[in-house]
Amino acid sequence: QVQLVESGGGSVQAGGSLRLSCTASGFTYSTYYMGWFRQAPGNQREGVASISPGGFSTWYANSVKGRFTISRDNAKNTLYLQMNSLKPEDTAMYYCAAARYDRSPLYEGSYDYWGQGAQVTVSS
Repeated sequence: QVQLVESGGGSVQAGGSLRLSCTASGFTYSTYYMGWFRQAPGNQREGVASISPGGFSTWYANSVKGRFTISRDNAKNTLYLQMNSLKPEDTAMYYCAAARYDRSPLYEGSYDYWGQGAQVTVSS
């Protein structure tokens, strides 16, 4: 069955860095658009970053542009999110997701499969 498993979350001070990973199985990973989403308590889930199947196109939320970098390794069926210059407002549960078709890359309704999430906490 389809599985998306996030790892790499944790606690860090403001200005620090973390790298999230998402390992995929049960579908043809290299043909799917992949995305990272986040949800803070009391907030709606929001799109953070997305990447095309071949990795040649990326999209970012304005709030993370210049600080976060999404990448993928299709040989390892793994998605990454490098997060630098972290801020307290980046604190959230982070989810990876997979979409078979290119619809709206930062819209959660575009995605077919979801991971369980990894917590990121940034303290000031």
